[in-house]
Amino acid sequence: MIDSTPLDCVLGFVRTVEAGGGAAELRPFLADDFQLTEWPHALSKTGSIRNLAETLTGADHSKDIVSDQRFEIVRSTSQDNRVVLEMNWSATLLLDLPHWDRGDTIRARSTAVFELRDGLIISQDTYDCYYTTPE
Repeated sequence: MIDSTPLDCVLGFVRTVEAGGGAAELRPFLADDFQLTEWPHALSKTGSIRNLAETLTGADHSKDIVSDQRFEIVRSTSQDNRVVLEMNWSATLLLDLPHWDRGDTIRARSTAVFELRDGLIISQDTYDCYYTTPE
C-alpha cells in the first residue's frame, strides 16, 4: 500500500471490508502494531480495543454475523497521515442481535479516524451510532 495516498489506502481498506474481505484480504492494509478502538455504542456498551491479531480474527468471524455490507462515504477529510471518514453503513444480519432479528438490515452512522505510517494503517478509532428502530 506504500505507493498510494493515505486516503487511497483507507478507501481500499473500506472497500475490501465491504466486499466481505477476511483476515487474508485485510492484512496488507494494516501495520504490525495496528490498533482498533471501538468506542461504546448500542451493541458494545463498553467499547473495545483490539490489536492486529484480534482485528483479523474478528474480520473472519464477521462473515458469520453480517452479509452485504455497504459503506456510503458521506464525507472524507485527509491531512498528512490522518484520514477521517463519515459513512452510512448497512448490512444484513445473519443472526439475532439485540434490537434486530436475523435477516434484518442493520444501519449505523459511523465516523472512523485512521492514522497511517509508511503507507499502512496503524490505528482506527470508530464511532458508531446505530439506528435501533425500523426505517
